[in-house]
Amino acid sequence: MAEETSSELEFEEHAVETEEEVSEDEENSSEESGVPELSDEELDEVADTAISILQDILKYFNVGEVTIDEYEGDEGELILDITGDDLAVLIGRHGQTLDSLQFLVSAVTVRKMGFRYPVVVDVEGYKSRQRQKLESIARSAANRAAGQNRSIKLRPMTPYERRIVHITLRDDDRVETASEGEGSVRHVVVIPQ
Repeated sequence: MAEETSSELEFEEHAVETEEEVSEDEENSSEESGVPELSDEELDEVADTAISILQDILKYFNVGEVTIDEYEGDEGELILDITGDDLAVLIGRHGQTLDSLQFLVSAVTVRKMGFRYPVVVDVEGYKSRQRQKLESIARSAANRAAGQNRSIKLRPMTPYERRIVHITLRDDDRVETASEGEGSVRHVVVIPQ
């Protein structure tokens, strides 16, 4: 039994390291908007693969019939939006279950496809609403940083949330953004120019 526990711990540690590596890659590549150029056929293959993986995972949740809509996001990412009845279990507290679901779908898609293409999993527009809030927070922080001529530290955020802040402010000549900290306390700092 002790062997199982240590194996489980090793697996969890590896999973956390892998998640941090993938998250950093996603955050850094997104700042440069590094979405690979794919043909329509390749993009369809990525979408079909990601949807198939998502459907396989959803079998383990008691959510009944769902619909998965796919569309392209503002930054070229593939968005899979799940709709149906009683999907709160997929979002979880503060979106943590949804973040984990997205991580799983992205990680397995990368493994199956052999390359990374940004895939966002959403539930009935939850992330879209969160994105609007984060964009508002980012613009407010930029206004404060520029107006007070001092750096503004935002709350700790997930890689996806930090990515949204970086993207929102990348064309604002008054400020620049940087991520600081490690792990769960990693946050964005908005720095006046």
